[in-house]
Parts: sequence; C-alpha cells; structure tokens
Amino acid sequence: MDKLLIRGGRSLAGEVLISGAKNAALPELCAALLTTEPVTLHNVPRLHDVATMLKLLRNMGATAERSETRSDEVTINGGLVTKPEAPYELVKTMRASILALGPLLTRFGHATVSLPGGCAIGSRPVDQHIKGLQAMGAQINVEHGYIIARTAKLKGARITTDMVTVTGTENFLMAAALADGETLLENAAQEPEIGDLAEMLIAMGAKIEGQGSSRIRIQGVSSLHAPKLPHRIVPDRIEAGTFLCAVAAAGGDVLLKGAQAQHLDAVIDKLRAAGVSIESGADWIRVQASGRPLAVGFRTSEYPAFPTDMQAQFMAVDCIATGTAKISETIFENRFMHVNELVRLGARIEIDGHTAVVTGVERLSGATVMATDLRASASLVIAGLVAKGETVIERIYHLDRGYDRMEDKLRAIGADIERVS
Repeated sequence: MDKLLIRGGRSLAGEVLISGAKNAALPELCAALLTTEPVTLHNVPRLHDVATMLKLLRNMGATAERSETRSDEVTINGGLVTKPEAPYELVKTMRASILALGPLLTRFGHATVSLPGGCAIGSRPVDQHIKGLQAMGAQINVEHGYIIARTAKLKGARITTDMVTVTGTENFLMAAALADGETLLENAAQEPEIGDLAEMLIAMGAKIEGQGSSRIRIQGVSSLHAPKLPHRIVPDRIEAGTFLCAVAAAGGDVLLKGAQAQHLDAVIDKLRAAGVSIESGADWIRVQASGRPLAVGFRTSEYPAFPTDMQAQFMAVDCIATGTAKISETIFENRFMHVNELVRLGARIEIDGHTAVVTGVERLSGATVMATDLRASASLVIAGLVAKGETVIERIYHLDRGYDRMEDKLRAIGADIERVS
C-alpha cells in the first residue's frame, strides 16, 4: 500500500495547474446517461473516484474511455446501456454512486442502485433522494442494501428537501430534465458544481432556470442530445483551496493557474485575515505568505459559506498559527477524525462536540500518521510540509480519490515529498 514521505521545512514557489473538479466530474459523467449520443467532457481529473465511475458506466454497457491523445478528455456513449444497475461491488467506496439513480430512472423507467458505502437511510441525505423521486411518481423500495426504483414516466413536481443536499439537487436536476412537466426545486444547493452541471444539461437541450440560487426551475423535455462542443468541467475549488492553505502554512509565492477565486470567497477572506496575501484574476490566484499566520476561527456551512471540505486543511494552518482559533463543524458528524493524527504531529487541539479549539504551536514534529478520509489526508500533507523532520502518511488511497497527482504538483513547487510503497 502506498504512503507519502514528506521532509518538512521548505517554502513553496512556482506554478500549479488546478485540475477539473471531482464534484462536478462525477455528476456530469452520470449526466451522459441521459442521451443516446456520445458525450465528450474536457478537464476530467485523473482520480480514483473518476476511474470508479467510468468502470460503473462500462458495467452498465456504456463505453467510457479517455482519449489517447488528450489525457483530460473522456467520451461516454450511454446509448449502449443495457443494464441500468449500480452494484455494491463497484460503489462501496464512493457515495457519489447515488448520482446514477436519477438519470437511469428518468431515461429507462427503472434502476437498481446500491446504497453507498457507509450510508444509512435516515442518518444520511439518501432518504432525501428517495423522497424527491417519489414526489415525481417513482415507486421505490429499499431491499437488501439496494434502492430499487420504477416508474412509467416521472412527472414534474415541487420538491423541498429537509436539508440542503448537493447530490440530491444534482439527482433531481437530471431526473427532471426528461420528466413530464415542470419541476421546482426549493432549498436547492448552490455550489458552483451544480451550476456547471446545469450548464452542461442546458447545452444538451434541457430547460433550466435559477441554477446558483436556492430555487431551480426545470421544464422537462422529451429527449436530450450531446452538447455541440465538449463540455469543460469547472476547476476544482477544493484543490485550489488546499494549495492556498499549503502556502499559508509553509510560506512562499505560488500562482494557481486555472483557479476561480469567486468560488472561494469564504476561504480567501479567512486566509487574508490570517495575514496571507492573495491576488486573483479571471482564471488565476496568486498566494504569498511569510512567517507564522494568525489564528482564524470559522464555522462551516452550505455554500457560499465556509465549505466543510476545507475545514481540515484550514485547521492544519491554525495548528502552526499565532494565537487560538475556534472551529465549528455543522455539516458532517465525525468530521474531526484528523484531529488525533494532527496531535501526533504536535498540534494542540481540544474537541468539544462539534467544535475544535486549536492553539497554534511554533513548530510541528514529523511522525507516522494515518489518513482517515479524503480531506483529512490533505490536512496531514499540509501539516507534514511544515513539520520538522520526516512525516509518513499511510492510507493515502483516500488522497487519490480527490486529488490529481498531488505529490507531483507539490514537488514541482519545492516540497520534499515522495510516494513510497
């Protein structure tokens, strides 16, 4: 099993090209199931989760291949699908597999999708997906760990979820695109990745208004087609935010190419409060930092507030900051699993329910630590960059789920980091 070895203490300088967003690529690969025509996507990141989704599409009968001449290009032909199913064996490590439910059900009238690994009806928003699709006329049963859905034809409906759910909003968008009549999504998620999916669907012939707001209106159409031009996936704001935090902690001067600052307003505001210099243009962000940052507290919430997917990375910055910061996590339970590993590196963190109090120390010390989830692994990388001595991060398959060659990008800007088996 691969590990990362980091020798800390180096500042970072140079340029990093930000990859396409994982959280846009996964629903947009599923959206290709809505048409019988081949759909081509550009800026598709090379991630484990993307590879799993491509394998899932092939298992259904679709073709889903990367271009041999352009590594960020993927073409999917959903016209060949014969088995609208997502088996547990393929989706047990990827919650985003639930995104296949909406497009399969609306196009084929039936779908069998495994409950994603770690999810339980009622404690996770999977139940919101089911309620919304039932409101559109679907008959859904949950049996033996599978969602079994059928419908003669989905009908437009007014859907108000009990909570803001990103994947739920995406599933309803795709399902409603081919439904009879009008669907109104209330309490819709507003993430940039949802706006990007809506733009792709519009290019396929869907009629959608209000994306980017909490109320989205979809007028169903009889069929969709492939976009006339390949759809380019929006840049990954979480990858960009992770590199911003890495520079804030380690110091240096780095240009993030392909990044969109308007998708990171909350993170950038907090970094500036920490004393970090940030400039931006239409498709770039420049970050400069020297000395210890100032401790800055924050509270995670739905977009456009501070993203839960940046909580762990910013906590790593606070670990070596001057002062004390209070961090409140409101989105996910068990999202402080990285705390014990950061403490192994010398961090001073106390947990009280959904709040962490971080007292900055002058220097962390290298140790062997274990990644517990995707964003936790990124926080450990940041901590390793500033720790004295060697840090070994185990179970980095978590990192590979959401970061495209992270160690290569860090090494190119001066980090002493390598992947070892």
